[in-house]
Amino acid sequence: MSRGGHIHEITDFTRSGRKLNIENRLVMPPMATSKAENGKVTPDLIRYYQEKSDGGALGLIIMEHSFISAEGQASANQTSISSDEDIVGLRELTEAIHANGSPVFAQLNHAGSAAKEEVTGYVPLAPSVVKHPKAKDECLPKAMTAQDLEKVIADFKEAARRAQAAGFDGVEIHSAHGYLLNQFYSPLTNRRTDDYGGSLENRIRLHCRIIEAIRSQVGAEYPLALRLGACEGLENGSTLADAISACAAFEKAGVNVIDITGGLGGYVRPGHSEQGYFQDYSAAIKQSVSIPVLLTGGITEVSAAEALLQSGKADLIGVGRAILKDSGMGKKAISAFL
Repeated sequence: MSRGGHIHEITDFTRSGRKLNIENRLVMPPMATSKAENGKVTPDLIRYYQEKSDGGALGLIIMEHSFISAEGQASANQTSISSDEDIVGLRELTEAIHANGSPVFAQLNHAGSAAKEEVTGYVPLAPSVVKHPKAKDECLPKAMTAQDLEKVIADFKEAARRAQAAGFDGVEIHSAHGYLLNQFYSPLTNRRTDDYGGSLENRIRLHCRIIEAIRSQVGAEYPLALRLGACEGLENGSTLADAISACAAFEKAGVNVIDITGGLGGYVRPGHSEQGYFQDYSAAIKQSVSIPVLLTGGITEVSAAEALLQSGKADLIGVGRAILKDSGMGKKAISAFL
């Protein structure tokens, strides 16, 4: 696999028969729009992605997170991939993006303790009875039982089946920004004493079982990414060493793209304002895996994206807010090198 590269290069990443072929290294990462209604794709949501994909300049689009089950919904107006009834609308969305020439992944998510009972109708689930770090009330989640864990695995698997049926070119598992799988990964929110808590191996056991379940459903060649909140930078939180070991385990389990971002603190990194502010994480992880690593985080300029690639900090570059502000940013970025 290429180490370093240019933003305009066609990439062909292959691992054990699994391929991800994209026209360039520029990725639009998932960004919530709150444009769905009752979980369903709306004309407004389709127009949004048509605008962002116009011209086919983006190498890959990763759609905003979709909830895999009713109890895993993060917010009102979030898109659902929890029912077969969702497939028709999602297919309309993928067809609109494909018509513009860009591939698109679905991002699968369960909010865990970040869910709100007034939205879902359920008491939030979590690894342990620990208040969510960003919670503004004193409500505590319910610790997941063995039955809950099996249901979550099955829900991720079924969501991946729906994504494939709806025409998505791959799926991404969301384990960042304080949602359920991030909560299992972090020792700050995972206080379990069973096989799913304690050691890093235990804290990522659920991830690996989900990866294996999805891979068994979608087949060996369907692209599967995982977005990881690499480390908290907080006392007793997850560490870069954890992230390096976890990503190696995810690759072994069947993932073929790693997407690096923030953890419980969200998509920002306090004390850092440089473009690509998770680059030390992505660079270290890139050395421990043989699959492509995607870096996001405050990247707004084409020159910065190119420099990060050239210096080997990542294989793919995610540009979010700049594309949110200027839908033509992708065209400008690629045309600058042609």
